[in-house]
Amino acid sequence: MQINSETVRDIVEHRLHQADIEKLLHRLSEDERAQLFFRVTEFVRRASALIDIGNRVYDTLSLDVLFPRLMEVVSETLNAERSSLFLYDADTQELFSRVMQDSIVGDVRFPSHLGVAGAVFASGQAEIIENAYADARFNRDIDEKTGYLTRNILCVPIKNKGGDVIGVTQALNKRDGAFDLDDQKLLEALSLQASAALGNAQLHENLERARREEALLLEVGSAIASEIHMNPLLEMIVDAATRLLDAERGSLFLYDPRRGELYSRVAGGVVGGAIRIEANAGLSGECFTRNAPINIADAQTDARFNPEVDRRTGFHTRNMLVAPLTTKNGNKVGVIEVLNKRHGAFTQTDTRRLVALGAQAAVSIENAMLFEQVSEARSYNEDILRSMSNGVLTLDAAGTILKVNESASRILRCQETQLIGKSVEENLGSRNPWLAGALRQVGSAGKTVIAMDTELVLEHGPAVSVNATTLSLRNAHNQPIGFLVVLEDVTREKRLRSTMSRYLSHAVVEKVLENDGEMLEGVDREVSVLFSDIRGFSSMTETLGARETVSMLNQYFACMVDVVYAHNGILDKYIGDMIMAVFGSVFPGEDDVDNAVAVGTKMMSALGELNARRLAAKHAPIRIGVGIGTGRVVAGNIGSPRRLDYTVIGEKVNLAERLEAATKFYGAGILICDTTASRLRRSVRLREIDIVRMPGMNHPVTVYEVLDHHTEESFPRGELVLPAFAEGIRQYRLRQWSRAAKSFRQALDANPADQPSRIYVERCERFGRQPPGADWDGVASIRTS
Repeated sequence: MQINSETVRDIVEHRLHQADIEKLLHRLSEDERAQLFFRVTEFVRRASALIDIGNRVYDTLSLDVLFPRLMEVVSETLNAERSSLFLYDADTQELFSRVMQDSIVGDVRFPSHLGVAGAVFASGQAEIIENAYADARFNRDIDEKTGYLTRNILCVPIKNKGGDVIGVTQALNKRDGAFDLDDQKLLEALSLQASAALGNAQLHENLERARREEALLLEVGSAIASEIHMNPLLEMIVDAATRLLDAERGSLFLYDPRRGELYSRVAGGVVGGAIRIEANAGLSGECFTRNAPINIADAQTDARFNPEVDRRTGFHTRNMLVAPLTTKNGNKVGVIEVLNKRHGAFTQTDTRRLVALGAQAAVSIENAMLFEQVSEARSYNEDILRSMSNGVLTLDAAGTILKVNESASRILRCQETQLIGKSVEENLGSRNPWLAGALRQVGSAGKTVIAMDTELVLEHGPAVSVNATTLSLRNAHNQPIGFLVVLEDVTREKRLRSTMSRYLSHAVVEKVLENDGEMLEGVDREVSVLFSDIRGFSSMTETLGARETVSMLNQYFACMVDVVYAHNGILDKYIGDMIMAVFGSVFPGEDDVDNAVAVGTKMMSALGELNARRLAAKHAPIRIGVGIGTGRVVAGNIGSPRRLDYTVIGEKVNLAERLEAATKFYGAGILICDTTASRLRRSVRLREIDIVRMPGMNHPVTVYEVLDHHTEESFPRGELVLPAFAEGIRQYRLRQWSRAAKSFRQALDANPADQPSRIYVERCERFGRQPPGADWDGVASIRTS
């Protein structure tokens, strides 16, 4: 007799009377009665399972609790070795389950169209697979990884009350044979019974996640809104993004409009080394340019992804989400990217969350940028004030000192704390009425007041010479808000100018001051040295007396020094009636030699004018000699700490003095050495006088006479004298004494006062009587004292 399910249900639900049941049992064989008993027992067991699953699922809203409970009931009820349950995630279009791994509940996810579960989810129809390995949809990877062998599968859709599929339930490997339709109906019933609880739990979990994310966004928003320092802010934003989206790593790029680049200040959670890329390059550049988020499910297969960073860092990027950082007014400040969602891929919900975070972050970053710019500007201004050699004081409208830089503290000899908060009248004004007057003038008229080389009297220490500028301090609306006083300490400059003006021309003094006197330190350089001396000065002093001598010298020096200064010479010193001038020791130039020779020539001309005045006053004329030597010397401040003089020392200084002394011997006005003659750039009328070994000198010097200052009266018939003298020199050096003497006599005939020609006539006559030895080189030794 066939026993169907309806009969079993009627017996269990007491729809059959006891008499009817007894009649049914009487008709059944022993085996049939055993089969009926088994089926009734199984039905009761399964009904109990449905009741049990109801009891188990409706006391919790946690999927972490529901998943293992339901799988346990399914396995027990269907007598299966294993079971699994998957719900659909609409955001990711995946089926997911919760499994226990190392005491931690984690997600297992896969696309909702894959495998047997994906097929049942897509069709909404249950399937019984008698041989799993024979079904192409079955994924053997899990079996191979775990060593488990799946024989058969029962998979049914989980539907809600509206008939929508919200997941699937699977049972694996029935212990006593194969799964049948009764098992399928039972599992469908179990799944239907559990669907409401699962739906509620999933909804509860989504709401809880949304609540947590909203709380996190609020927390992050409050935190980043209060942070104005850039690096901590960027760290905070990246940390919030990775926590919010459950990502492994994050990076943030800011836009540099000056270079058209995106640069990282926080990459992978590390602050520092900047990575720079073009603003339109790569995924970040595309996101920034389009001002739209980009979600990459598989970064390694996307052509826009640059794997170089992964290769350098050893990090492996699976997926990534990039969002722009844009303020409400459309100002793009950069992009933020998060990498590798820990469970699955980034979803549309993740995209919305990151965009929302980015909008908040953009405003805070913009504020931090403004703060950074203001801080940099303030720091820059502070650095400027600190670096200035001039003292700067800022005062409010009442004259109270608000700011003092280091130079002002140094000039005023007061600590900053002793000045700030006190009135300028209290600190300086009572001793310096000119400063109080300048403040009143600026306050009333608004014009800048400049006081040059003014004495600033201090409470402690000597007064300071300053150039003071007082001006009105105004705000952005051009309204006066106080005063600015700038003090330039010119004490040293004033002292230096006073000292140097005694031996330098005004122009040279200014150049020295421009270079802060550095060139006054010892240096080795080529210069031209000029000595001039008054002839017969000793006898003149005996005749004139002390008062007249001083008057004469003052007149003479005034004329000569003006000539030196007019040609950028340095008055080195007075040595009695002697003048020593140097050209090129402070500021070497190409015209130093020409200037020295020009000064010698103009000294002679100026002397002629002075003598004309002296003769008119019935005073004796002054005669001088000038010697000029050129070569390398040591120039600098020389002396003891108590007294320093800027001068030059060296052999060429001695040579110039010897040349001046030689003018007496040769009866010449100006003598120069061969180096001076060779360095001349301008045309100068010269004649070679002699080759001389000066006293104390190791090498002979060729001596030339400068003739530019002569007139026909002072050097008559020069056009005859000079050729004859030159020929005489030529014959003299050829040891042709008589011919040489003849030429020198011709020169004397033209100008009987020519002393060099007379000297050579005497030499030729002497050598004619007693010729020099074969080693004679034409060099003469003379006495210059």
